[in-house]
Amino acid sequence: MTDVSSAWAALGGDPALLARVSTVERPGVLHARLPVRELARACVGACALAAAELGARRAGTDEVPAVRVDDGAVATAFVSERHLLVDGRAPVTFAPLSRFWRTADGWVRTHANYPHHRARLLAALGVPEDPAAVAAALAERSAREVEETVDARGGLAVALRTPGEWAAHAQGAAVAGRPLVEHGRLDAARTRAFTSVRRDPLLPAAGVRVLDLTRVIAGPVATRTLALLGADVLRLDSPRLPELPDQHADTGFGKRSARLDLRADRHAFEELLAAADVVVTGYRPGALDRFGLTPEALAERRPGVVVAQLSAWGEGGPWGERRGFDSLVQVATGIAAVEGSAQQPGVLPAQALDHGTGYLLAAGVLRALTEQGEAGGSRFVRVALARTAGWLLEGAAGRLPEGEAGRLPEREGRPAGGLSEPAEPSPDAWLAERDSPLGRLRYALSPVWVAGAPRDWERPPGRWGADPARWP
Repeated sequence: MTDVSSAWAALGGDPALLARVSTVERPGVLHARLPVRELARACVGACALAAAELGARRAGTDEVPAVRVDDGAVATAFVSERHLLVDGRAPVTFAPLSRFWRTADGWVRTHANYPHHRARLLAALGVPEDPAAVAAALAERSAREVEETVDARGGLAVALRTPGEWAAHAQGAAVAGRPLVEHGRLDAARTRAFTSVRRDPLLPAAGVRVLDLTRVIAGPVATRTLALLGADVLRLDSPRLPELPDQHADTGFGKRSARLDLRADRHAFEELLAAADVVVTGYRPGALDRFGLTPEALAERRPGVVVAQLSAWGEGGPWGERRGFDSLVQVATGIAAVEGSAQQPGVLPAQALDHGTGYLLAAGVLRALTEQGEAGGSRFVRVALARTAGWLLEGAAGRLPEGEAGRLPEREGRPAGGLSEPAEPSPDAWLAERDSPLGRLRYALSPVWVAGAPRDWERPPGRWGADPARWP
């Protein structure tokens, strides 16, 4: 089931603490055929409970603070990129070549928001940067051929599959066999000794230093949440891979941002690692191994570290090292088929895989810190967008019409089944405005509500890569 209790169980949490969670349900939000609202509530609720648990330990009390999960706040945060305004300007979330395309036998979805991915897509297809030329080239090929050809050139294109087709795929089987949140010990490092914190304001992660090596949405959402809870988060990016400015504005709250070339500045990274408590990575499995950033290598050099890893397709399997984004995982796993029609694939009402996985990753880090205070050990946490997608589909068991989980639905439009879409509440209660180095920002507040903890970040996002690569 996609509920707080199952997410909390996946994190290894004490089920007795679930009594501290209350919910405010708003049926009109995140409306979809799949249980998106329930998944979003579960991920945020588990994250908030992990924060409350760690906060109680650090405050020296047996009473875990109350946690409230409001569907309105959760839904607003899950589409935070859509609510963002920078000096009154709304960002563009998808580039023109990031979309669904018809092929000779079906559909593919491409992702070309970043310049290097756009260039690789066009090179693989052998066409200029012209949507009409791309459409013509794709219409002549099969979806699976496009998928393989573009991937071979380092680009991003994924063929539409049904949930049944994904379950039969080798990568689908590999991901389905893994836990929703993988976590465990890496060594026998000594028990973590925490400094105490106050209960008001409650900052469960105060003093925790986090190296943030993530990009796009899921990883930055996780580290943005840790920053809200008091962590000192330093995001590191390669100078060779510039970030999208609006994406950074949405996910950069509470953090500092620096550029560091791991190939040329290894000494600077090792100095940062020597004083870090948590390292969060969001690159393809194996992509950072040559820099000594496997969990085992990091723990050897920094005993007591928590290593949190995020990927699109999960560890292992034939797609384990492929690039991926939320939109593409929706297409591969069958979500786009379920949410669409016989005429065209559909999408979730939010990039729920990104946001949900981000909150699960933050929850895993918080729980790892709590466990270190009890039993020590360097720790690892591992999540994947494709595994979160599987959890979402599992939560729909018995909810979809018979047979629909394995094929493209023969219906027109969505929502399906004659359901009317309830009106959503206004998001104004969960939005805020403030000045920043990037301009005047309107943004979504965090949905992680713990009694005594802040709802807003201490600092707005600064300019990407403008901070020094060192701890204060």
